[in-house]
Amino acid sequence: MTLDKLDKRILQELQANGAITNLELADKIGLSPSPCARRVKQLEEAGIIKGQVTLLNASRLELKLTALIQISMDRHTPDRFEVFEEKVSSYPEVIECLLITGQSADYQLKVLVPDMEYYQEFLLNKITRIEGVSDVHSSFMLREVVNSTELPLNHIRPG
Repeated sequence: MTLDKLDKRILQELQANGAITNLELADKIGLSPSPCARRVKQLEEAGIIKGQVTLLNASRLELKLTALIQISMDRHTPDRFEVFEEKVSSYPEVIECLLITGQSADYQLKVLVPDMEYYQEFLLNKITRIEGVSDVHSSFMLREVVNSTELPLNHIRPG
């Protein structure tokens, strides 16, 4: 799908406010509501818009500790990776899991928990018990400098 300047503006507005009504969106980008709704539907059908979520304030929900965990696996086999990925996907504390390269680790997890005591239990009773985990290194976030869910769109040249 080739995106034009209206599609790009729709994406920018929806990223900034996913709860915007179609009427408000149409008004902001200078379209009437029907064509605007059609464009949004096309963007969804093309897989460009994956879905809509509500972002929660972790601190207000007493989730005050963010840990970045680098994990090394004992073997680099598809079955080891599959088991690991399936297991960590089932833990709600894991809000991001990345298979990485360029480090001594194979995976990096971003984990959100209430406190250090909870983290210790999570690490010892869940992460280190996953078959194939051979090494774990944890780092903890001191301060969040940038946290955005908005994807950069400045590389899109309207066609």
